[in-house]
Amino acid sequence: MASGVASVVSGVGSFLPPRIIGNEDPPLTALDTTGEWIRSRTGIERRRWVEPGTSTGDLAVQAGRAALRSAGYPVVDLVVLTTTTPDHPSPATAPWVAAQLGLGTIAAFDIAAACSGFTYALAAANAWITSRQAQCVLVVAAETLSTITDPSDRGTAVVFADGAGAAVLRSGHLEEPGAIQAVLLGSDGTQKNLAVVNSGGSRQPDTEGTAARADRCLQMRGPDMFAHAVRRMTEVSRLLMERLEWPVESLGAFIGHQANQRILDKVADLVGVPAASRFANIREVGNTSSASIPLVMNDLVTAATVPAGARTLLTAFGGGAVWGAVALNWPDIKPSS
Repeated sequence: MASGVASVVSGVGSFLPPRIIGNEDPPLTALDTTGEWIRSRTGIERRRWVEPGTSTGDLAVQAGRAALRSAGYPVVDLVVLTTTTPDHPSPATAPWVAAQLGLGTIAAFDIAAACSGFTYALAAANAWITSRQAQCVLVVAAETLSTITDPSDRGTAVVFADGAGAAVLRSGHLEEPGAIQAVLLGSDGTQKNLAVVNSGGSRQPDTEGTAARADRCLQMRGPDMFAHAVRRMTEVSRLLMERLEWPVESLGAFIGHQANQRILDKVADLVGVPAASRFANIREVGNTSSASIPLVMNDLVTAATVPAGARTLLTAFGGGAVWGAVALNWPDIKPSS
């Protein structure tokens, strides 16, 4: 940490598309499944999907605007957008989002770290602030996973959802509520096929538009993903708390990537997190990939659930394979609306 400078969460916001898909609603009813099967294996009862024509950038603008409102409309130096579903393969989506928010010609870039994207984006923002390259950073995590999901694939169609969450970070002090205390990230590229969209990149171009639908959509090895997610989220959480000398019973809030309720429960059990400190919203919004953690954070700020300054641990695992954890003091901020 450079000269005692810390990055402090000063605002949060979120946006969910209005279209709600319940477990018993079309098109899920066309799958070989039931609402109870989905609930028992994922913990999900409903999720949000965008309407045709709505992009990831559209959701990001709404969430970013809410976070800026929550933070009191500060002067922003940088926008970091994390997503698996950018508006275009090129260019990045972040500059367009910054422009739509009226932030001028500031720096803006995308991060592709799948479901761990928010932890990676927080790490990037933290680095810019603590190195004094920026005073204020807007981090946005936005996904329209329904646009890359095969509706006939039961393993993904019932899980993935759309939404966006955002956080504003400003320069401050380590002792403040909202201050990031430490970050720990990891990756293992040998496991890149845990969750992958095979077609459309330089390794498997689809210039003729003839790729099979399965190759154009996200494919996931569910059981393997479950095992790796539990292992890595548990490890990184333990390591970060050991580094900070935080006893697990001192945690006031533990927020894992909302991949699957059974994964969340298993990780929290293995880490030893008290039941009162575990928070989730997967039942209502599904798996929104990188957006899931900030969506939970915004819910908790809105409900004033966690006291300012409480020790908080965020952890995630995603395709790549990538994982991360961020430790912070719970922020002292007001809801965005």
